[in-house]
Amino acid sequence: MIDLNADLGEGFGRWTLTDDEALLSAVTSANVACGFHAGDPSVMRRVCDLAAARGVRIGAQVSYRDLAGFGRRAMDVPPDELAAEVAYQIGALRVFAEAAGAGVAYVKPHGALYNRTVRDAEQAHAVVTGVTLAGGALPVLGLPGSQLLDAAAAAGLTPVPEAFADRAYTPGGTLVPRREPHAVVEDAEAVVRRSVGFAIDGGVEAADGSRVAVAARSLCVHGDTPGAARTAARVRAALESAGVTVRAFA
Repeated sequence: MIDLNADLGEGFGRWTLTDDEALLSAVTSANVACGFHAGDPSVMRRVCDLAAARGVRIGAQVSYRDLAGFGRRAMDVPPDELAAEVAYQIGALRVFAEAAGAGVAYVKPHGALYNRTVRDAEQAHAVVTGVTLAGGALPVLGLPGSQLLDAAAAAGLTPVPEAFADRAYTPGGTLVPRREPHAVVEDAEAVVRRSVGFAIDGGVEAADGSRVAVAARSLCVHGDTPGAARTAARVRAALESAGVTVRAFA
């Protein structure tokens, strides 16, 4: 069994990036942008309505306050400030999720914040503090072996390790930085093959050809890559054909 998640609501005003409706037909969990790297009240409301109608779990995709950089620029935010901003983002999304008859089911950091919390214990703790400040023992998605998942477990939250079908891995099990060549896997056939490998074999081939073990409860397909919705649909079909139950973890 594995969950299939994607980043949704990554638009702002009249600008749209993700094909939310099509992605919601394939995924079981939706990481909804909460306004700091993308998204606005109208976008959040629309995506929550669509997700709730399809029975897709709604997750808060929290990030650094970085609209111009899409949340992918390195930032240094004081821990107390970061905790408050994480709680703020969760609270904003919760309004629209509950209005749609659902709720916020989990939290996942985005972009630079996600990568920072792999090794930075202080920033990881700040994110977890923000989750608890927002109320409710929400599960937290993160990279296996990360400081974020350790901090979540220490705080009594459920840590949910995830894998990335469309991102290259280092031999150490972390993601190849986006600034490096071939960091994003764009070939749909490769994404599908890797997805089944994560679910069945619990691992993936790293950028240097070595084998990396990745024990994941959730699998991410990025919504902002070209053809993401079609790829996500193919991934789900391939998983189910391989005998894998695709179901939300929360």
